[in-house]
Amino acid sequence: MEEKFKANLAEVRQRIAAAASRSGRTDADVTLVAVTKYVDAETTRQMVNAGADTLGENRPQVLEEKANSLSDLDIQWHMIGNLQRNKVKRTLAHATLIHALDRDSLVDAVAKEGAAQDRRVRCLLEVNVSGEESKHGYAANEVAAAIERIIALPSIRLEGLMCMAGLAGDADDARREFAMLREIRDAHANVRTDNVDLRDLSMGMSGDYEVAIEEGATIVRVGSALYR
Repeated sequence: MEEKFKANLAEVRQRIAAAASRSGRTDADVTLVAVTKYVDAETTRQMVNAGADTLGENRPQVLEEKANSLSDLDIQWHMIGNLQRNKVKRTLAHATLIHALDRDSLVDAVAKEGAAQDRRVRCLLEVNVSGEESKHGYAANEVAAAIERIIALPSIRLEGLMCMAGLAGDADDARREFAMLREIRDAHANVRTDNVDLRDLSMGMSGDYEVAIEEGATIVRVGSALYR
């Protein structure tokens, strides 16, 4: 199984490098987050042994269980899914980056727990670029106010933006949505404070990560392409 995972990782990384080159960058400019939400702890261990070192989980309880089970491994855990306020404390015990700050109440909860732990929590702001009601995140016209809110919360470090392409769209729609996130980031790129620096764009999954990289992604969240 590990050999299969090594081959899959190599192929995905090769595609990342090619897409990065097309956008005038290198593979070093793109972080691959191996999504492990559909596999158990032992399969996750095999993926890490195959070479994955940054993993993404959608559910706080599963992240906690896997982090404890695999504590002997050198893993950077990212929380990539919707986060409930009452799960913030247990999530921050393990996650090095929160991808989906999607509403003011969650921002406040993360800031409160970060302050209680005397730490600055690394986060991304989720933006609903597709406009789908089923998607979480701030609307494009709400991003400026969300950033201003976070500037006043020193226990959060806002490092960029995150989005998910719409479920109903095709590759062209995804490209437009990824470009939109980049344009939103660029519009606020001059906002640099002690706790805000929008350098990262987390966008793109197994079906569209190459397009996302071409449009400026610095973080891609890839799952199924690694386990086929």
